[in-house]
Amino acid sequence: MRYYCLGTKFQNRCVLLYGFFNQWVNKTLVLPAIAASSYSQVIIIIIKSYKSAVRFTFAATMAEFPHDKIKPFSAAGGKKEQVSAMFDNIAGRYDFMNRFLSAGIDVSWRIKAISLFKKDQPRHLLDVATGTADMALRAAKMLHPQKITGIDISPGMLAIGRKKVAAEVLSTEIELLDGDSETIHFPDATFDGVMVAFGVRNFEHLEQGLSEIYRVLKPGAQLVVLEFSKPKIPLVQPLYNLYMNQMAPFFAELFTKNKKAYQYLNESSKAFPDRENFVRILSEVGFQKTYFKPLSFGICCVYSGRKAS
Repeated sequence: MRYYCLGTKFQNRCVLLYGFFNQWVNKTLVLPAIAASSYSQVIIIIIKSYKSAVRFTFAATMAEFPHDKIKPFSAAGGKKEQVSAMFDNIAGRYDFMNRFLSAGIDVSWRIKAISLFKKDQPRHLLDVATGTADMALRAAKMLHPQKITGIDISPGMLAIGRKKVAAEVLSTEIELLDGDSETIHFPDATFDGVMVAFGVRNFEHLEQGLSEIYRVLKPGAQLVVLEFSKPKIPLVQPLYNLYMNQMAPFFAELFTKNKKAYQYLNESSKAFPDRENFVRILSEVGFQKTYFKPLSFGICCVYSGRKAS
């Protein structure tokens, strides 16, 4: 964890946190306890409030990263809500645009990422930011787990994903749920593996989302992340920048009438702490055996980390 409270800044932030804490106490503990009709209900409220307090304290100490503040539409409003609305708007053309803009290379990236789970033989996988279930469907065919649970904050993307799952007759193996990476509604140590393809950039609070993933992983289980990165090869860099700055938004406007979505992709990719920086964040959250591997001249990276055994 990193703390940015020093001197006067520390005092100001603590005053602010104290105000939030007072609101939290009134909302989650005092008022419900007054309304409770029995001692058993009061005890349950206290237990729930304690768990909420732990999450509150943890979230308050989370580090902020430049990409956390980059939003699809405007600086005002929450990132999470804007990302959800953005993907709802482009859901119908999302799969086509992925294949078109990457010339199909993204399929090979997904295959390489999923292949990292083969030696683990996971029985229950979690696909965070599952979108239209591309990763979930491919993992079902490659790994044959008993179950894959996919979560996403975009109802529009999930609707497309459920249709694809039904078309492949995999509805009993793959379940898609409305869910947020920062508050995963599953008990500790539930999953044999977690994967996130092109989704961690969209977390409103990166460390909080990664910590929730760590929590729901079983001991020794693996997290695999696919994410865009900034190429380091001198000849590739200008071509990549030209493509991301000009061509991708142009084609997005042409095919989806939503240029902002792909401008956001470019801006958030540039600001994202990639390569060694992201590996360091994984390690700080608690992951072990962390590493990354550049793909396709470094325009994408696959990351891996494991929960302590």
